[in-house]
Amino acid sequence: MPSEFDRFADDYADLLRDPIRDRFATGSRFFQERKWILIQDFFHTTGRATHGAHWLDIGCGQGQLLRLGRPAFARVAGCDLSAGMLKASQGIEVRLQTHAAVLPFADKSFDFVTAVCVYHHVALADRARLTREARRILRPGGIFCLMEHNPLNPVTRRIVRRAPVDVNAVLLAASEARNWIAEAGLRCLVTWFFLYLPERLYRSLAPLEGLMKTLPLGGQYAVFAQKN
Repeated sequence: MPSEFDRFADDYADLLRDPIRDRFATGSRFFQERKWILIQDFFHTTGRATHGAHWLDIGCGQGQLLRLGRPAFARVAGCDLSAGMLKASQGIEVRLQTHAAVLPFADKSFDFVTAVCVYHHVALADRARLTREARRILRPGGIFCLMEHNPLNPVTRRIVRRAPVDVNAVLLAASEARNWIAEAGLRCLVTWFFLYLPERLYRSLAPLEGLMKTLPLGGQYAVFAQKN
């Protein structure tokens, strides 16, 4: 059954456009860069190496985030429900999902698993199962990172409400994300908030945003958890 994102694939970048979003950043690349910077910060501050690690990005879409991080990992891979979106991920190992809560990889295949702005598209009934799937494919000691839009930020809510690609979105707070993670048997380590500063200010004031990462006001958040 085709994914709803198959009909968005050809015009995905244009469909993300919004007057507020366009003033915040010059393009989508900045939002991917911020996510990759946050991932790097986590691995650096926790003293974990990535050069020998395998990384899976759930709902990888067109593979932009994986392309940014590929040089730092031994293997990167992605999966998505949308064959149309995956067509733009040439050069990256990708697999098509046949169900939103089933990952097409073997047990204990990855050291790092991400789900970036994916859960708000996943039906409430499937979120627990998807989180258990993330745990299943993680190796012992592996890290799961769930990134999402922050519903406590009114600007984020407004942008999501107007975005054609988010017409069926149901946002989840960081506390909800932590609940799904804990129920799946993963141990939450940190929750960081980001996207406080627009691109123009962030380029010169990045350390300031770093100081605010525990305040629950950023446009998005990331929960990092570990499989014991």
